[in-house]
Amino acid sequence: MNANALSVLIVEDDPHVQLGCVQAIQLAGVPVVAVASAEEAQPLLGPGFAGVVVTDMRLPGQDGLELIRWCQQRDPDMPVIMITGHGDVGLAVEAMRSGAYDFIPKPFSPEALVEIVRRALEKRSLTLEVAALRKTLASRAGLESKLIGNSPQMQRVRHLIAEVADSPVDVLVHGETGTGKEVVAQALHTHSARRASPFVALNCGGMPDNLLDSELFGHESGAFTGAQKRRIGKIEHAHTGTLFLDELESMPMGMQVKLLRVLQERRVERLGANEGMPVDLRVVAATKDNLLQRAKDGGFRLDLYYRLNVVTIELPALRERREDIPLLTEHFMLLAASRFNRPHPGVTQEQMRRLMAHDWPGNVRELRNMADCLVLGIASGVLGAGEAPASDAPTPSLTEMVDAYERDLIAAELSRNQGNVAHSARALRIAKTTLADKVRKHGLL
Repeated sequence: MNANALSVLIVEDDPHVQLGCVQAIQLAGVPVVAVASAEEAQPLLGPGFAGVVVTDMRLPGQDGLELIRWCQQRDPDMPVIMITGHGDVGLAVEAMRSGAYDFIPKPFSPEALVEIVRRALEKRSLTLEVAALRKTLASRAGLESKLIGNSPQMQRVRHLIAEVADSPVDVLVHGETGTGKEVVAQALHTHSARRASPFVALNCGGMPDNLLDSELFGHESGAFTGAQKRRIGKIEHAHTGTLFLDELESMPMGMQVKLLRVLQERRVERLGANEGMPVDLRVVAATKDNLLQRAKDGGFRLDLYYRLNVVTIELPALRERREDIPLLTEHFMLLAASRFNRPHPGVTQEQMRRLMAHDWPGNVRELRNMADCLVLGIASGVLGAGEAPASDAPTPSLTEMVDAYERDLIAAELSRNQGNVAHSARALRIAKTTLADKVRKHGLL
C-alpha cells in the first residue's frame, strides 16, 4: 500500500463481507486493501498513512475497539469506521467515545458503505491539506512569511522587493485599499541595511493640514501658538531608517513642495528654525490613486510624482489573484486561532467556493477580517449567517473553481472586444500567446 495515497484499508475476517466491501469501494474508484486482523493492519498504518480504516468490531486477536485506540494514539486525525453486528449498539457507542469517525451496522448496502467512506476520505483529505499547509507556513522565512501567495503577481512583487530593498532609492507603492501597502513598506525596511533603525509611518490623510506640517517636519519652541517645546518631526525621527507615507494623494500641495525639497536635498527644516539639518532616510510612499492622472488634472505635483516614481511596486487586488485565497485564508485563520486561543475550525468546500467567488472590495484586509470571524464562529456576509449544511451533491474542487472563474473572465473580455484576442490580452494584462492558449484550453474558439 502506498502510504501517501488517499486510500481505504478494510479489516474484516469474514471473507464474504471483506470481498463485498472491497468490490463496493473499488467500484467507487477508490484504492483499497483488505486484511483479516488488526495485527495485519498495524504495519500498514505507519507514519504518513493518507487514508481511512474500515474495521469490523469482532476480529481474531485484537478487536476493533483496540485497533481504534491504537490508531488514535498514533494519528488522532485518522478516520476509523466501525462495522458492528446486530445488538452491538453499546459497543458502537464505546467506539465513538474511543475516537471512531462513524459506525455502520450489519447488514448494510454497498451504497451506504461508500457514502460513509467518501465522507471520511473528504475529511482526511482536508486534514492532510491543512497539516501540509501549516508545515509550509511554519517553514516560511523572509518575504514569503509576510507577502503570502504563489500567484505570478505576488512572485513578481517579492522579486522586486528583494532587488531594491538594500538600495537607497525611494519607492512608490500603488494598490487598492487593503492590498497590503504598509506590509510592502515594512518588508522593504526589514530586508534593507536600515532594519536596525526606525520604521516611521504617517497617514497623510489622517490629520488636518496644520498638524501634518508639524508631524512631518517638527517645530521649534514658540514656532506657533501652543508650541511650548521643540518637537522632532517624522522625517527627522526616521533618520538612518525608513519613512512610510500612506495615502500620499491626500497631501496638500504646499506640503508636497516641502517634501520634494527634502527628497532632493536630503535636508529637513523644522518650523521656526533658521537652518536645515541633513537626514539620511528612505521614503516609501503609498497611494491608491493614479498620481500621474492626478498630476495632469492639477491635483498633485508632477515633479514630486517623477521624483518618487523611480521604482513603483504594483500590488494586485485580491480578485486578480484568486488562486492565493486558500493559502491566505489558512494563514489568517492560523493567526486568529493563536490570537484568540481558539481551535482552528477549518473551511468547508462550500465556504471555500463562496470565498473564491467573492469580489473582495476590501482586498486582503477584508479576507483577514473574515478569517477572524470564521475562527470566532460568527461568519456572516460572504459566508452568510447560519449557513445551511452542505448538500450531498459533489462540490467542485478548487482547481475546477479557479478554471471556471478564469473561463468566465476570459469569455466576458472576449465578448467586450468582439472576439479580438489582442485587445482582450491587453485588457487582461497577459501575453497574447498565453491568452490564445487559455482560449483553446477552455474551448472558447
